[in-house]
Amino acid sequence: MGNNGSGFDIGKLRVEPGSKVKLARIDPSSTPSWEPEAGRSDKEQAAAKLAELTVRLTALQSMLWAQSKERVLVVLQAMDAGGKDGTIRRVFEGVNPSGVRVASFKKPTEPELARDYLWRIHQQVPANGELVIFNRSHYEDVLVVRVMDLVPEDRWRRRYRHIAEFERMLADEGTTIVKLFLHISKEEQRERLQARLAEPDKNWKFDAADLVPRARWDDYQRAFEEALSETSTEQAPWYIVPANRKWYRNLAVSEILVKTLEGLKMSYPPASPDIAEMVIPE
Repeated sequence: MGNNGSGFDIGKLRVEPGSKVKLARIDPSSTPSWEPEAGRSDKEQAAAKLAELTVRLTALQSMLWAQSKERVLVVLQAMDAGGKDGTIRRVFEGVNPSGVRVASFKKPTEPELARDYLWRIHQQVPANGELVIFNRSHYEDVLVVRVMDLVPEDRWRRRYRHIAEFERMLADEGTTIVKLFLHISKEEQRERLQARLAEPDKNWKFDAADLVPRARWDDYQRAFEEALSETSTEQAPWYIVPANRKWYRNLAVSEILVKTLEGLKMSYPPASPDIAEMVIPE
C-alpha cells in the first residue's frame, strides 16, 4: 500500500518525555513511516507528496496569520551541514512571508553576554498569528557552551531546567512549540563539507571554523543526546528526523508541521455580516 500521507506516523520520530536518547541507535539514512509504491523512485514519490504537503502547510499558515490567535515556534537544531537552511528553504517555500519569520542565533554579542542567556531568545518568540523558525536556538547554551567548556558544568546543567520551564511558560501562554533535530552521520557531514570546497557556487558556505566541532563529533553527540532526553516534554516535544536523505528530511518535517497545525483546529475569521450586500463602487 502506498504512502498517502495520512499513514505517516510522526510519533515514530518523537522523543517521548522521560526517555533516554541514544543517537547511535538511530540510522540517519533510515526513512521511518515511508511506504513507497512500486514502480517509481523514492525521490519522485516524495517530491509529489511534498508538493501536496506544501499546499496544505501554506493554507494552514494562512489561517494562522488571518486568525491571529495562535503562535507557533519551530526550533531547528543540527550539527554543521545538517540541513537547517535547506529545510527552511524547501519546507517553507510557499508560505506567506508576512506571517513567517526566521531568527538565527550566532555567537552572542557583548550586550547579549551582559544579560541572561535567554534574554535574546525571548525577544524573538512569535507574536499572535506568527510562525517563527529558530535556526539554532537557546539550545546552543547546553551544546557548544558545554562542549567548548565555556561555562562550568554545574551552570550549564541548570539550564535544562531553565529551558524546560521557559518553554512551559511559552506553551501556557499560547505558543505551540515544535523542536526538530536533523540527525546526520559523520560521513554525510564530511561529504557535504567537501562539496562546499569542490563546488564554486558553494565555496561561500565553507568556514574553516566548522572543522572545530567536527573534531569534537562524539562530544557533540553526547551533548545532543542529553539535551534531547532532558527537554522533550509534552508541551514542547523533540522530533529526531533522520536527515542523510534530504528528500526524506523535507517530507518528515512537512508531515510534522502539517499535523501539528491541523491539531490547532484553526479557521478563517468570520466575514462581516453585511458583506453579502456590499458592492464595490466603480
